[in-house]
Amino acid sequence: MSNILTDLISKQALKYGSREAYRYKNNGVWESTSWTELQNTTATVACALEIIGIEQCDNITIFSANRPEIIITDFAAYANRAVPISIYATSSCEQVEYIVNDSGAKMIFVGDQAQYAIARKAMANCPRLKQIVTFDNVPRDADDTTTLTFSQFTELGRKASEACRRSVEQRTLAATPDDIATIIYTSGTTGEPKGAVLPHSCFNAALEFHVSRLTMLSDSDTSLCFLPLSHIFEKAWTYFCMHMGMRFAINRDPREIQQTIQEVRPTCMCSVPRFWEKVYTAVQEKLADMKGVKKWLAARALKIGRRRNIDYIRLGRKTPWLLEQQYRFFDKKVFNTLRRAIGVENGNIFPTAGAPLSPNIVEFFHSCGINVMIGYGLSETTATVSCFPSTGYEIGSVGTPLAGVQVKIGDENEILVKGPTVMRGYYNKPEATAQAFTPDGWFRTGDAGYIDSTGAIVLTERIKDLFKTSNGKYIAPQALESRLGEDKYIEQVAVIGDQRKYVTAIIIPAFEALKEYARKKHIQYRNMEDLVKNADIKAMIEERIQKLQANFAGFEQIKKFTLLPQEFTMEAGELTNTLKIRRPIINNRYAREIEAMYA
Repeated sequence: MSNILTDLISKQALKYGSREAYRYKNNGVWESTSWTELQNTTATVACALEIIGIEQCDNITIFSANRPEIIITDFAAYANRAVPISIYATSSCEQVEYIVNDSGAKMIFVGDQAQYAIARKAMANCPRLKQIVTFDNVPRDADDTTTLTFSQFTELGRKASEACRRSVEQRTLAATPDDIATIIYTSGTTGEPKGAVLPHSCFNAALEFHVSRLTMLSDSDTSLCFLPLSHIFEKAWTYFCMHMGMRFAINRDPREIQQTIQEVRPTCMCSVPRFWEKVYTAVQEKLADMKGVKKWLAARALKIGRRRNIDYIRLGRKTPWLLEQQYRFFDKKVFNTLRRAIGVENGNIFPTAGAPLSPNIVEFFHSCGINVMIGYGLSETTATVSCFPSTGYEIGSVGTPLAGVQVKIGDENEILVKGPTVMRGYYNKPEATAQAFTPDGWFRTGDAGYIDSTGAIVLTERIKDLFKTSNGKYIAPQALESRLGEDKYIEQVAVIGDQRKYVTAIIIPAFEALKEYARKKHIQYRNMEDLVKNADIKAMIEERIQKLQANFAGFEQIKKFTLLPQEFTMEAGELTNTLKIRRPIINNRYAREIEAMYA
């Protein structure tokens, strides 16, 4: 069996030739690259890697925000049987040093000036690291005699000898499914990063399983690459798009995503729940401002949309004639306008995973004809374990397992996974690897949940996040946090209460929405510290929290909260690279504020 990734670009270039493979914004203008161009560039970079001294099975690192060069470097590495390892663009010098040293990488590709500066600093503490290549044409340090720009590096490959080209061809032919494709370093909410070793066999299986599940997609779809390509979700998804022959557009700056969606109008895009939470709160705000006939129309449209899409389409049942006619009317008059405003009027599916998304939000988007496809997966399982099937999905679940992936419930209701997409183990960490698997070979996900009567997985909590109050009651903080995430005035939440009498929360408000509220209510303030301490603001947030948590048991509800004037960030170590809260850091950093809530 051959490796799908090793041959992917040459096969697609043969099939599609001058057709667009991807597009990318360069100085504000979208530029297209064909499959033939992609093949030629990748082959050139593959030769450059061989010339610079990359051997078969060597590890190389890529430290950059999203851009086409990441894809090119990945596939040039596969042609050499080398292993490309992504590092998040927001990583600190210590994190870069750790990954480079742990993987023993000889080489690092960096994006911009900031990443170049970090790589140069890291080089002093990374004895095996010999070569930096910069994607941007950045000014080099005065004493730097070895760094190459990507164009200089590519030029090496252009001048490659026939012997070099043959050497790369032989390496490509020698590739096996047991070769390591990549090592994904999990950012970890606790402890140091661990590198999940994913051989090519994992990607071969993952691509095959996705083709059989996602039958609604074809090479006429357009995907938008929004999440970092260092995230297994985006990496595996982009590889799947390429395998399907789909066009994809690369969004470089996450802050520009709304504008990019408007320009690209994708039919599919994978994202984390926070994206849809923000869209939901913006739509809810617009609905709240509506008056008279418009308000009635929107409410009626949502009622009809819910009946048709949730009660019939979701279950694969035939829609009654009258309901279908009503839906078509409202789809044209209301939903299509909404979808166009977001930029998803051509939408097919929008895979969403990485954290819980409130069932209310999922149901709302499905009622509007936006197919938010909830899924579940981990770095260690080559992304997807389960996702919504086309019909019969249960809202509140994370869908059914992919064909070929086995799931069962273990001790402490832990979700256990087995199958050809599960990692080989953690790089250089035999003890952590042993702990990650049961004695009979099932991977321990660390997530608690159950399998419902339809075969869907329902997540209840991260086992490590689950805590017990001093009254002996178990609290699942993520459930509360995702519920509060629905609110337009709440940006981030960390629920507290381990071994405490009651539950509290540190809340980061949505600052722009809060300023707007203050303006409307004529609340005076000098700065954010003033605003979050304002009694009227606190009363308003408290009232909203009470409504949001009304369906939770009394012992689960937040009794006190503290508003902070600045958000949690990756740079401060409060969030992982996948935007999960690092609870130990937050508990430590805001110990004074937390103690005050229990005084």
